[in-house]
Amino acid sequence: MSKKQVKAVIGQNIHAQSFTVARADRERLNEHKGKVIWFTGLSGSGKSTLANALEARLHRLGMRTYILDGDNIRHGLNKDLGFSEADRAENIRRISEVARLMMDAGMVVMAAFISPFKRERELARELIGPENFFEVYVSTPLEVCEQRDVKGLYQQARTGKIPNMTGINSPYEAPADAYYEVISTSANFDAAVTNLVLMALDE
Repeated sequence: MSKKQVKAVIGQNIHAQSFTVARADRERLNEHKGKVIWFTGLSGSGKSTLANALEARLHRLGMRTYILDGDNIRHGLNKDLGFSEADRAENIRRISEVARLMMDAGMVVMAAFISPFKRERELARELIGPENFFEVYVSTPLEVCEQRDVKGLYQQARTGKIPNMTGINSPYEAPADAYYEVISTSANFDAAVTNLVLMALDE
């Protein structure tokens, strides 16, 4: 039996299991709805910084939250993946499934990933559900991202040492209709976080 046939047989014998406690029950206990706030933008744009500031504010308000961050995920769940287009697509697929499960637990999930390709972000939206998915485009200019680059990734990419670096030798497809767009400069950072808090609180 081929691998494809084995997968087909296994798939026929897997069925979704229903449980007594549902998402709505968890949300009532948490006193807020679960949702996914998806931060996308170039490396160094400020995605993780914004997600962290947002979580801190929401935590102080008594909300149940969690951050899924690109570097952290690649140290564990996705440490077997590289940075080819296929691996990046699988990276986002796995993250989307995890975010969906955590949202089902009634949590506000902040996912901070470059997620450079529109098709992967659309896949995330479909898996999570359009009504639960709030895309935040952190549209910081490339030159600002390079100035912030403490790891020296952009410099290495420009000298050919890092292939498939988004913004240098791999494209970034900016969202055309993000739910919210922010440039994470110090001048508007606090205002952006406040707007994100209001978005998270909106039922």
